[in-house]
Amino acid sequence: MTSGLRESRPLAAVLAAMCVSLTGTRTSAVALPWFVLVTTGSATRTGLVAFCEMAPYVAAKAFTGPLVDRSGPRVISWSADAVSAVAAAAMPLLHAVNLLPFWLLLVLVAVIGAARGPGDLAKEVMVPEAAERGRMPLERATGLSGMTERLAFTVGPALGGSLSALASPLTCLFVIAGCFALGSVVTVLALPQDMGRAAVAADGGPGYWQRFGEGWRFLRGDPLLLTVIVMVGITNGLNAAFHSVFLPVWAKESGHGAAAVGLNSAVAGITAVCASLIAAVVAHRMRRRMVFFAGFLLAGAPRYLILAVDAPMWAVVGVFALSGFGSGFLNPILAAVCFERIPRHLLGRVNALGDSLGWVGIPLGGLLGGAAVAAFGLLPALLTSGAAFFLTTNLAGLRPEWRQMDLRRTEGRDGAGETGRTAGPQTATRGTGEEGQGPGALTP
Repeated sequence: MTSGLRESRPLAAVLAAMCVSLTGTRTSAVALPWFVLVTTGSATRTGLVAFCEMAPYVAAKAFTGPLVDRSGPRVISWSADAVSAVAAAAMPLLHAVNLLPFWLLLVLVAVIGAARGPGDLAKEVMVPEAAERGRMPLERATGLSGMTERLAFTVGPALGGSLSALASPLTCLFVIAGCFALGSVVTVLALPQDMGRAAVAADGGPGYWQRFGEGWRFLRGDPLLLTVIVMVGITNGLNAAFHSVFLPVWAKESGHGAAAVGLNSAVAGITAVCASLIAAVVAHRMRRRMVFFAGFLLAGAPRYLILAVDAPMWAVVGVFALSGFGSGFLNPILAAVCFERIPRHLLGRVNALGDSLGWVGIPLGGLLGGAAVAAFGLLPALLTSGAAFFLTTNLAGLRPEWRQMDLRRTEGRDGAGETGRTAGPQTATRGTGEEGQGPGALTP
C-alpha cells in the first residue's frame, strides 16, 4: 500500500460508513411512515411513528456523549449500526408472520432512533482523527464529510420513495437493514485497528454525570459555540416547519402536486452536494464568517419568499438551487470550528449536547408550522417564518464572538490551545477538538 493510500484510508473508511448508515437513516425517514400508512391507513399513527423515531434520536444523542468518549467511537459506531440493522430487519419478518402489533412496531422504531443518535455521533467524532492521520486540512475533511451527509440526504429519500412505490415497503425495510449492516461491517473491517479508541480511561476517573457536566460546562463557557447552537436550533425549527408543512401545503394549493416537492428537494440536495465538494477543496482558503453568513442568506429567507409569491416553477427551482448551494457550506464550516475549539477528550460529550440542542426545534417545528397555517393561512406563515429566519441569522451575526470564527486554533492532544492568526491561504492546523456534523448535522 502506497503512502498516499495509507494516509487516506482512515477518512475514506469513516466517510464510507457514514454514507451507507446515513442513507439507511434517511431512507427509513420515508419508508417507515409510508409502511405504516399503507398497512394501517391511519395518518395519526403515521405521525406517531415519525415522532417515535425522532424523539429517541435527539434524546439518545444528548446523553450518550460521555459513553462515546469512554467506550470509544469505533465500538459505539459498529454496535449502533448492528442494533439498527436487527431492528429494521425484524419489522418485515414479524409482519410477514402476523406478529407485528402496532405497539411493537413503535418499540422497534424507537430502538432504531435511539441507536442512530449515538451511531451518527460516533462517526462524526472520528472525522478529525481520520483527517489528522491523513495530514488533511480541517475544512477539507469536514467538507468531504458534509458532502457525504448531503449525498445521503439526497439519495436516501429518493431510494425510500422509489422502492416503496416500485417494489414494496417491506422490500425497502430490508434495504434499510442492509445499509445499517454494511455500515457496521465497514467500521469493523476498513478502519485501522488502532483508530477510534476511548478518549478516557475505561476504569476509574469521574462518573457519568460528572463527565456529562464537564461537557456542559465547556459548552456553556464558549460564547461562540453557544451562540451557534442557539441560532441553528431556531433555524432548524423553521426548516422543519418549511419542509414538513409549508412546502407540501404550497404544492397542493398551487396545483403543482407532490412532484414539485420532490423536484425542488432533489435540486437543493444536488447543489448542496456540489457546495460541500467546493468547501472540501477551497474552504480552508476562505474567510469562514463571510462564507457562513452568505450561505445562510441564500439558504434561508428566499425559499419562504418565493413560495409566498405567484412565481413560475422555473423561478422556484432556481431559488431552491441557490438555497441548496448556500446550505452546502454551512456544516463543513460549523464542523471545522467545533473540531478546533473542543478538546479531543471532550469531543463526544460536547458534540452530543450541541447536536441535540441544535435539533431540539425539529420535532416542534412541524407542529408549530401546522398550527400557524391552520390559524393564519399559508401566506402569513411563510412571510413570518422567512422574516424570523432572516432576523435570527443576521442579528446573531452582529454579536462580537463571531469574529473568533475567522481564527484558527492550534492545539495539542491535551486540549490546551491558543488562537492562531487570521484565516487565509494557509492550511489549518488540526486541533484536538464538530451536524449534524461541533455539531455535524445541525442544518437539515
